[in-house]
This record gives sequence, structure tokens and C-alpha cells, in this order.
Amino acid sequence: MKPQLITLRQIGQESATQEVSRKKTLMQKPDTITRFAPSPNGRLHLGHAYSALYAAEKAAELGGRFLLRIEDIDVGRCRPEFVEGIYEDLEWLGLTWEIPVRQQSEHFPDYEAALKQLRDMDVVYPCFATRREIEQTIADNGIDAERWPRDPDGALLYPGIYKDISPKEGSRLMWEGRTYAWRLDTEKAMRLAIKKSGGSITFTELQGSPSGKTGAQPIKPELFGDVVIARKDVPTSYHLSVVVDDALQNITHITRGRDLYSATYIHRLLQVLLDLPEPRYCHHRLIEDEAGRRLSKSAKDMGLKDLREAGKTPADIRQMIRI
Repeated sequence: MKPQLITLRQIGQESATQEVSRKKTLMQKPDTITRFAPSPNGRLHLGHAYSALYAAEKAAELGGRFLLRIEDIDVGRCRPEFVEGIYEDLEWLGLTWEIPVRQQSEHFPDYEAALKQLRDMDVVYPCFATRREIEQTIADNGIDAERWPRDPDGALLYPGIYKDISPKEGSRLMWEGRTYAWRLDTEKAMRLAIKKSGGSITFTELQGSPSGKTGAQPIKPELFGDVVIARKDVPTSYHLSVVVDDALQNITHITRGRDLYSATYIHRLLQVLLDLPEPRYCHHRLIEDEAGRRLSKSAKDMGLKDLREAGKTPADIRQMIRI
């Protein structure tokens, strides 16, 4: 029996009968659900193969289910041929998954609903700053960009332009057609989340943090500053869409590379704010080249398609990534 998906718009609106029915459905689900969620902006490489196989084997190990999700909110870079390439590569590796596959570009209303909740909480604000304005503001502070604080992903921390403008001024700029993004007021959001949770906020790491620790990990969203949660033209971001999707798909174990470990600080904060379930996390090792560089699409590292055409087999791939 396939699980019943509950949308954010339905939360808090179910009748008592519907709530009982939903709980019965939930009780019928396997205890473990994992997922592999690639973006179709290029072909899969060895790092993706490791992540996909790791997630599938974790589900099998725990007697659960493995889902595939296509994270294609970046409509400018994502391509249908890359979606087909994902299916082709994963099938070649011997993986199977449930149908239909959730494709994020088909579910923007779900993310808009979550964004509205955050707006109603007054923990997001519109930011009209361009990249040039941000860089100029940093320069006006007399600090070289190389010495300005950066987030765990290496991006310059947002210097707070437009953060304190009045709602009236924000509405005026929107009316003028200015491009804007919705940023999370991280300090205010953290205060509210601590109040909602009744104390400190942590997440459970099963595989190991970059320092090798497991168990309860404290979140540090302030390291990201006021991160972008949505944009004018795309009503979501990676951070928002991933926590919404994981909740709607009842994902119990988030398996992904250690390069996304710090992103969990933002994800866990959003889960608390939006009253979403808390999954467990398994941040696995990364696949690197001989020089110790993490494989990536942007660096045009050899993809699974190239390796397949060069005569490699799925068994060869497993040996190359040691899984």
C-alpha cells in the first residue's frame, strides 16, 4: 500500500476522522524511508553513484523503502535530457525505485505554502540587494572581500542591506518590479524555534560529522547568516524545498555527502519552525580524485555514461567507489 501524502495546506485542517485515518496509514508504513535526490543539471558521476547506492543499501539494511526525487527548482539549468540520464544511469547500476518520482518543479505550491507560514511568523524579509550592492556594501565597510566572513559554503555573509526597511517601503519596491529574495532572519527564527522546542535544538547524526562525532549535534545556523529561502521568480530554495519534500515523503533517514553536513543547521531550524518531523542523518564520505578534490559536475568530471561507454560495468563502479 502506497503512503498517503499530506500537503502542508492540509496540516491543521483535517477532521478528527481524517486524522485517525491518516494515523492508521502511517502505522502501515515501513520504519525506514531513504531517498536519493539529484539535480538534473548534468550527468551523474561516481559521487552520485556512491550516494545513490548508499541510500538504497541503507534502506535495504533496515528493511525500508528507497525513493528517488528529482530536485529541479533551478529551471534555468535543469534539462529533461538530464532527468532521463539519471534514470538511465541508476537503472544501469541495478537500482529500482517507486513510481511516480516526485519532481520538485511540479510542486511549487507546496513550497509557497511553507513560505507563507514563515512570512506569517515574521521570520523572513524581502531583500532587494543585488550581488554588486552586497560587494559594494562590504567595500564601504573598509573590509577586503577576502577578509569578510563567509558561510560554510564559501559565500560572503549577507551584510544586512534592506533588513530593517519598513513593510511599506518593501511593498513599494515590490510594486516597482524590483527583483528580490526572501531571506531568513536567522537570529529571530532561532529565538522562535528555541521557544517552540522548549530548549536547545539538535539533530541526530548516525554516520559521523566531519570531526567523526555521532549522536546529538547542536545546530549553528548563524554560520550562514540570513540565508536566502525563496526568490521572486522561484518561490523556494534548496533549503526550503528539501525540508518540505522530506516531510511530505515521510523520509526517516537523510543520507547524503558530508559537504551538506552544515546545511543541516538550516534544515533542522526550518523543521522546527514549520512543525515538520525530525529525520535522522547519515552524512557519508565523499568521492574524491587522486588529488583529494571532491568530484563535481561543474568540473566536468567523468560521468557514469562515459564510464559505461568506456566498458566499465556496475561491478567496476562499486569497486572504484569502494561500496
